[in-house]
Amino acid sequence: MSLPHAILTALVEKPSSGLELTRRFDRSIGYFWSATHQQIYRELGKLEAEGFIRTLPSEQPARGQKKSYEVLPTGRAELARWTAASQDPKPHRDTLLLRMRAAAVVGTEGIEADLRRHLDLHRRQLAEYEEIEKRDFPPGKDSSQDRLRHLVLRAGIDLETFWTQWLTRALEEFAELLGHETA
Repeated sequence: MSLPHAILTALVEKPSSGLELTRRFDRSIGYFWSATHQQIYRELGKLEAEGFIRTLPSEQPARGQKKSYEVLPTGRAELARWTAASQDPKPHRDTLLLRMRAAAVVGTEGIEADLRRHLDLHRRQLAEYEEIEKRDFPPGKDSSQDRLRHLVLRAGIDLETFWTQWLTRALEEFAELLGHETA
């Protein structure tokens, strides 16, 4: 049930239309909880039906005008309840790691190129997160909200750092294994 809570979080931060939410997901929340435009609109309808959000009254009623939503007290209470509840970590599932395990028994064809591709993707993502950190979290920006948001971004930076280091090590190991095979 995390997508509804991601939407509630975004709407508490700033009342928005579905399109604005989609754009915000693409720029921030989507880095760690992605959703399509259709999923967001479907959840907005459910959240409104449950009484967690409401459509903001428009200044000029017009056909086809985008609706903006805000969180109602019941929605804020639900978000607070969910935030306070404990959850166990989810087991990590990664196709690349499974493919590496399979390569140990069926051969390494194509793995090295994909490791390099993954390394490039993780380096680019790391650079993007570091740019966001420079832009959005300059020294002195230390309200409690800013510090918590920065912690979320730091998780992304730390994960990308882990992956770039692990992939670099894996490629070094891969090169050494291939060197032994040809010797």
